[in-house]
Amino acid sequence: MAYSEFLVERVRRSLHETHVGFGEKKMFGALCFFVDEKLCIGVSRENLLVRIDPENEEKYLREEDCRLMDDSGKSMRGFLLVSPEGIDMDDDLDKWIRRCLDFNPRAKGNRKSR
Repeated sequence: MAYSEFLVERVRRSLHETHVGFGEKKMFGALCFFVDEKLCIGVSRENLLVRIDPENEEKYLREEDCRLMDDSGKSMRGFLLVSPEGIDMDDDLDKWIRRCLDFNPRAKGNRKSR
């Protein structure tokens, strides 16, 4: 199993509740959610991939149940993986999705889509 279908459904439900338009794309064994053609959130195995403001990265790493996204041996600033324990409650999942959506307007888009 490349990603949790259960978590994917939870993310879809949460995004629908925000009334934001989004798309989905399978990438690197994960299912990624795009808002305004920019990667915003993803589901990789049982983890939530979040794209947050890099300025908050250290704070979240200290305070939250997450880690740097570092699958290739090199981490990318502003991308974290939140463990299942960090999103077991819907309120926790919604909090992370709000953080991602708040940062999305300032996030850089894919060069190909510009």
